[in-house]
Amino acid sequence: MLKRKIINTLSEWQNSTDKNAILLKGARQVGKTTIIRDFGNSHYEHFVEINFEQSKSAMQAFEGDRDAKTIIKQLSIMGYGPFVPHKTLVFFDEIQSCPNARTAIKFLVEDGQFDYIESGSLLGINYKDVSSYPVGFEEQIDMYPLDFEEFLWAMNVGEDAIDMIREAYNKNTPLPDFVHEQMMKYYRNYLIVGGMPQVVNTFVNNKDFAATLKVQRKIINSYRDDIAKYAGNQKVKAKAFFDAIPTQLAKEKKRFQYSDIEENAKSRDYEDAAQWLADAGTAYFSYNLNAMELPFEFHEKRNLFKVFLIDTGLLCSMWNEKIQFKVMNGEIDINEGGLTENFVAAELAKKGYKLHYYDKQSRQELDFVMQDGNKISVIEVKSGKRYKQHASLDNILVSDGKKIEHATVLSRFNLSEENGIKYLPLYMTMFM
Repeated sequence: MLKRKIINTLSEWQNSTDKNAILLKGARQVGKTTIIRDFGNSHYEHFVEINFEQSKSAMQAFEGDRDAKTIIKQLSIMGYGPFVPHKTLVFFDEIQSCPNARTAIKFLVEDGQFDYIESGSLLGINYKDVSSYPVGFEEQIDMYPLDFEEFLWAMNVGEDAIDMIREAYNKNTPLPDFVHEQMMKYYRNYLIVGGMPQVVNTFVNNKDFAATLKVQRKIINSYRDDIAKYAGNQKVKAKAFFDAIPTQLAKEKKRFQYSDIEENAKSRDYEDAAQWLADAGTAYFSYNLNAMELPFEFHEKRNLFKVFLIDTGLLCSMWNEKIQFKVMNGEIDINEGGLTENFVAAELAKKGYKLHYYDKQSRQELDFVMQDGNKISVIEVKSGKRYKQHASLDNILVSDGKKIEHATVLSRFNLSEENGIKYLPLYMTMFM
């Protein structure tokens, strides 16, 4: 069983008073069902799982009267249970298949007899009609693929070792060279394997990149199946948009261009498809800022954006097999195809950051710009030996230095600091 940080979030929720239901949201295959089962069986005396895709008859319990006692009684008659007050977690899986159950959450929470967690396809949750959402009775939590620190746990890297790296980050001191080199090997593994739980388990069990590639491609195909199932009249454009992400990231200028998908295509032709993929949780969008000013929302140019895939391993799998071995052996620039920038984007998104980049008339670009209290922090992602050459970052520190809280350059080199700029190895993104 993979160790996941979200277990701590669920434990805090369990121990809170006057709790709402949890709706655990996330793209397919990020491990939602597995983590809820593990949590329910290990933290409660009784765990009741109802999957509305597998057990269509369970939907009948939510037809007609939706008061809590009637619903629980009908579920008990169907063989679900035992329902022991204050000692039972009830898990509604594939909740998108039973909108009435989502509506009934209000009454079940008000009853206060049991704890409830809902989960299901993010697409279905966003696109199914619900007669009345349980506003005020449902807490929504996002779940993602394993981040790099969770990947290290899966690779049996101990907490003491991670704490040593964290201390170096906090104290701005470089790591011993052998530690840095070993961490870069783990980082390159993570670029190829990614954080999808089934893929990580496959890699942990046999260390075979060919085996992980098969699992990754199955997941990619399942995402394409979801497009066909849920995207309706947008499915052709959504599939074309999704399949274009790796090619777009391979460009030197990684801003997404609709014209690369279809000649003379306009943003209005694909904006619904783009929003569909964002809602699906399969892609992260980073929007352009045309000014270094807060709040960012006032300065977004939403027709200009970069698109990153949910997971670097899946991104690798959409290319050919050769890139995996080249990345692992350090034979190519690790920024090839936007892989490194995708890694940083995904790590930041998992921490709850909204992604933005700064681009002033295509002459001055900063890879990531984030709100940091009342100020702004900037991140440049560099490859190659000239990682300390960064004209755009230098210029912004001169023109807007008073607004900048932190300036960071991420590269494959060990930690250092010069002229107020912190140079971090890429794997330390996990502490930012």
